[in-house]
Amino acid sequence: MAGEIQGRGYREITQHYPRPGWVEHDANEIWSAVQASTEQALQAAGVTDHDVAAIGITNQRETLVLWDRKTLEPIAPAIVWQDRRTADDCRRLREAGHEDRVREVTGLVLDPYFTATKLAWALKHIEGAADAAAGTVDSWLIARLSAGRAHVTDASNASRTLLFDIGRGAWSEEMAELFGVSLANLPEVVDSSGEIAARVTGVAGDQQAALFGQACTSEGMAKNTYGTGSFVLMQTGTRRAVSRSGMLTTVAWRRRGELSYALEGAIFVTGAALQWLRDGLGLIAATSEAGPLASSVPNAGGVFMVPAFVGLGAPHWDPYARGTIVGLTRGTTRAHLVRAAVEAMAYQTRDVVEAMEADTGERLKELRVDGGAAVMDVLCQLQADLLGIPVRRPRHTETTALGAAFLAGLGAGLWSDGDLAGLWKLDREFEPRMSRDQADAMQASWRRAVERSRHWELPDNQ
Repeated sequence: MAGEIQGRGYREITQHYPRPGWVEHDANEIWSAVQASTEQALQAAGVTDHDVAAIGITNQRETLVLWDRKTLEPIAPAIVWQDRRTADDCRRLREAGHEDRVREVTGLVLDPYFTATKLAWALKHIEGAADAAAGTVDSWLIARLSAGRAHVTDASNASRTLLFDIGRGAWSEEMAELFGVSLANLPEVVDSSGEIAARVTGVAGDQQAALFGQACTSEGMAKNTYGTGSFVLMQTGTRRAVSRSGMLTTVAWRRRGELSYALEGAIFVTGAALQWLRDGLGLIAATSEAGPLASSVPNAGGVFMVPAFVGLGAPHWDPYARGTIVGLTRGTTRAHLVRAAVEAMAYQTRDVVEAMEADTGERLKELRVDGGAAVMDVLCQLQADLLGIPVRRPRHTETTALGAAFLAGLGAGLWSDGDLAGLWKLDREFEPRMSRDQADAMQASWRRAVERSRHWELPDNQ
């Protein structure tokens, strides 16, 4: 088993924005997209579903899905991880002094990004929520694949809910009481690899799956996935590293009942800024234009874009920050704006990496990168320049899917642990070319732009 991709399938799903700060998906559309893309991948590989020995699932993690246990129909739109409707609820809990205890139990911060306050909101505002099955997208898909027989999630997804005790490896009654939810709605927590349900033998949240797909299984290894948002994860093994720099302590995966941990920096908007330039402003017709257009200018011409469209994640955790573009002149072109959006990915990543290094007391030796934007050489080179370490891009940049496949293959006995490193294959390594003084000066200018994004006050009716 060489770990090579034999077929691919892809379907976009629709993002819905019913109110400012609200982001929703249609759970049935997610299920239909999975069916269609799976069929497309099987056809491309020249096989049928009867030939499938194992299925791996990876998913957006904190998104809440509620469905009827009997009909398997969703009872409301899925509340997406980017949704900010519970920002004030989180603020009240922080002001009441609960943040430290929440971090101690769950490894997370009080932010609307996570699932618990979404579920609490649903129980108050959605009819039938109290009797519904609740879970992240992996739970929803496994319920559909198993015709409702399995209501499960793996430990990596559970650890993103604010309801999971990452030390005990179990749901927390204390957190459920704090957020005003019931554990009866939640799925059973299982291993990330093994016999799970309906030929599913691997499950992990998207960023943990990418960490596994990047073969970052040794302590101190790290990866960044440049997707809609970007997520830097550093493997810490069986050690739960406690962050004082705005990072999250999360479960990387659970195998054979043993938990592995990671430090994570969640950046809410990176690739989504390119989608906004495409769909919102019409500056580009396709996101594939971004790399060549950004490369057509030597720099962003003094323009900095802070894409805080849904607030700022790590290391700031400011749900009230707003997107900002500074440094515009009459000579600014669309190429400069696109370049600024690309550069923002690298600047935000450096902020997170430096916070991780402060938490662990160790400097990264390299950063492995993946995700759709990682195909841009201009981004990878700038990332290496800003960090001052090699950036390594694998041959297959969709390592989120590969990680789910690797977990599934291990769970079904198709591979052994010793095979994993050999399944990862290097495409290109980017060495830093920029002086440290220049990199530091650019980062300092970026941080001044971030401060501007954090000091907006709008009228109450906006």
